[in-house]
Amino acid sequence: MIIDCAHYQDGRRQEDRPVSIEDAASRRDQGGFVWLGLFEPDAAELAQVRHAFGLHELAVEDALNFHTRPKIELYDDKVQLVILRTARYDDDAEEVDFGEISVFLAPDFVITVRQGVASELRGARMRLEQRPELLATGSTSALWAILDEVVDGYAPVVAGLEQDIDQVEATVFSGTVAPTERIYSLRREATDFYRAVHPLLPVVSSLSRGAAKVLKPYFRDVQDHVIAANEEVAAQRDLLRTVLEANIAVISVEQTRVNVQQNTTIEQLTILATIFLPLTFVTGFFGQNFRWLVDHIDGWAAFTVYGIGGLLVPLALLFWWLRRRSGAVAPGIPAASPAAPQAVPQTDR
Repeated sequence: MIIDCAHYQDGRRQEDRPVSIEDAASRRDQGGFVWLGLFEPDAAELAQVRHAFGLHELAVEDALNFHTRPKIELYDDKVQLVILRTARYDDDAEEVDFGEISVFLAPDFVITVRQGVASELRGARMRLEQRPELLATGSTSALWAILDEVVDGYAPVVAGLEQDIDQVEATVFSGTVAPTERIYSLRREATDFYRAVHPLLPVVSSLSRGAAKVLKPYFRDVQDHVIAANEEVAAQRDLLRTVLEANIAVISVEQTRVNVQQNTTIEQLTILATIFLPLTFVTGFFGQNFRWLVDHIDGWAAFTVYGIGGLLVPLALLFWWLRRRSGAVAPGIPAASPAAPQAVPQTDR
């Protein structure tokens, strides 16, 4: 879809309304340059642009594909293809949306192919139209405006990621387990953002060297912003790695605490079962209905002797057995013996 198409000459836009692709291509010989803006065009629309402006088929194929890294390519000794990765922070979803802008740059035209919602260029065109001294330098000024718009969009992304990382970091270092999936998601977004920013450094440096003298300070300003964003996102990746390691440590501590609690509960249940084991034995023994037991237990005295005695004797034997096991040396481990004194070597005097 064509967003805007205009002819610029002597630092001014020649028409207030967009012109057609054929009219724009025919005005390239009148001086100045043509800026054609497309948003997610299909193959047929790009084929029309290719025939009107004489673009290389491989360059058009590149513009149709979605790349993961910025790059710059030279076609036909005059047409440059600059791939830029755009980014926008979504406050509601708390995630980063990525897009792409393919810029065909020639002395007499600039064609931008936008992919994704995070690739708005209306502000760049309007800002450049208010700077006729820059527009008069040619099509490279449009490329600077596009770069400046894309790089300025990196700052809110850095701030948004920084806020999310601070929240996760505060949760982890307070001793509370943070959702590991959220940390991995932030690290993936930071990595994708790093792939958008870091490869842009040599691209901006190359464009700055080939720019006109008037535009060189502006390209250097864009380069400084890219360097700052690159340093920030690199630091965020390192911090997220540290937060992930700390979160794993917190999870391990929490799991150890749960295991200790479970072991304590099992120990208490074991002690309780051990106490009731003799009672179960006595109950089962006196519950037997055979003649000798019935004939010899005929009063409280006999019941006390057999009942309490039958309970105390197993408890005493159990106590003695547990004390003996706790004080015994583990089999196969020799007792420690005092170390033999070592001879002190004699030295010649």
